[in-house]
Amino acid sequence: MTDRLDALTSWHSDWRGLRVAVYGLGVTGFSVADTLAELGADVLVVTAKADPERAMLLEVIGAELLESELDSPPARLVEFDPELVVVSPGFRHDHPLLDWAGERGVQIWGDIELAWRLRDKVGEPADWIAVTGTNGKTTTVQLTAAMLVGGGYRAAPCGNIGIPVLDAIRDPQGFDVLVVELSSYQLHWVNRNAGGQLSPYSAACLNIADDHLDWHGSADAYRAAKAKVYDNAQVACVYNRADPATVAMVEEAEVIEGARAIGFGLDIPGPSDFGIVDGILCDRAFLEDRFTSAIELTTIDELRDAGLAAPHIVANILAASALARSYGVEPGVIRDVLTAFRLDQHRIELVRIEGGVNWVDDSKATNPHAADASLRAYESVVWIAGGLLKGVDVDELVERHAPRLRAVVLIGVDRGALRSAFERHAPDLPCYEVAADETDQVMPTAVRLAGEAAQAGDTVLLAPAAASMDQFADYAERGRRFQSAVNDYFGGEADDDESASHPDGE
Repeated sequence: MTDRLDALTSWHSDWRGLRVAVYGLGVTGFSVADTLAELGADVLVVTAKADPERAMLLEVIGAELLESELDSPPARLVEFDPELVVVSPGFRHDHPLLDWAGERGVQIWGDIELAWRLRDKVGEPADWIAVTGTNGKTTTVQLTAAMLVGGGYRAAPCGNIGIPVLDAIRDPQGFDVLVVELSSYQLHWVNRNAGGQLSPYSAACLNIADDHLDWHGSADAYRAAKAKVYDNAQVACVYNRADPATVAMVEEAEVIEGARAIGFGLDIPGPSDFGIVDGILCDRAFLEDRFTSAIELTTIDELRDAGLAAPHIVANILAASALARSYGVEPGVIRDVLTAFRLDQHRIELVRIEGGVNWVDDSKATNPHAADASLRAYESVVWIAGGLLKGVDVDELVERHAPRLRAVVLIGVDRGALRSAFERHAPDLPCYEVAADETDQVMPTAVRLAGEAAQAGDTVLLAPAAASMDQFADYAERGRRFQSAVNDYFGGEADDDESASHPDGE
């Protein structure tokens, strides 16, 4: 069976009749099932609870659905006797159903390996530019894709950003390059099998901080998964000069001969780097005379006008520029794209300015590393924080930023850990807790408490440093409810001219 799977390296290979168990029926799991059904494989989708619409679609495409408790292999799965398991990111690597498959010698793939093998469906396979990191992935992927499109390439963002890679590789128009956001969950499963060795054109790991330790089991395992992004890179390995972990990853990576290490950072760049000189973002990597010259990309002033001057966003811009330049995008295109680019909702999004107080929604700051970057962008903050901490420590974050805080408002199931950290590192700081159990009560209470504490010149910042699923469907719902509560607190929507400007973020 291993020989057959190793030979399945193309859309045009013979997948007919292959028995595949697909674990999970979220966005990724459905894309896997849909793809395999199109190829003629026999597909059994295993999930604890199926979305009714997706369940109906499975019947239409000819895949079988098995809803069951997943603490042990269901009888139907055992009877099905899969030759291959394709696992969705939500399944931990040590899940009982994965242990069962491993004990039986069944290969386990993720959606990324499957997509890599099938990337030749529409003509010449697209190049892949791979992006990972604890934070900033989505913004960097969107920026890179926009720069590539601006440069005249057929490009698309996909992967963990929300558009499954399998949907992108099946798009009938085809692409020159896919910019693929990869989570640590997805990277855990890549490059484990012959015939499925991911080899990106260029790759970037933006930063590393402890996250998802409950899934990976340790910080070392999490970092090892992230480091896989550089495996077999063909042209450029883009890394964060300020992050020793990403430096080490590039130094240790097994790449295609000739691939270059390209650093980015907010300091002065060396040869083969991207960085900043006197407020000018510079490329010293992709020019002939990089030892004595640099190419101007844009300026901090121009980024400030576009609402993109927060330091962590500037770092994302430098990383994206390095990836786009590695593919041949001209500097003038990058400048033009940045003039028009806007951040996603719930990413340092200015909601309102009232009485000299900025109200900012960074609900997408779902871990301490992201919250750290967000807090650094403002001088005086009333911080709304808390949620599901996913096993990470918040002491360092609290200690580092306590001096810039006017007050803190704690929400979420794990607010006790944050409260204890403040008791240790800032015992005199006003600390309020929202004990509301109902979702619709959380943000109105948090906003009222923050509004009572804030003074002119402050920023009320929702940057929870935690996941949202304890009280909200996702970070987007958390952000929407925050924005609604802010506007309700002030008696309705703000005037357009009142909320149009963006804080400098510096």
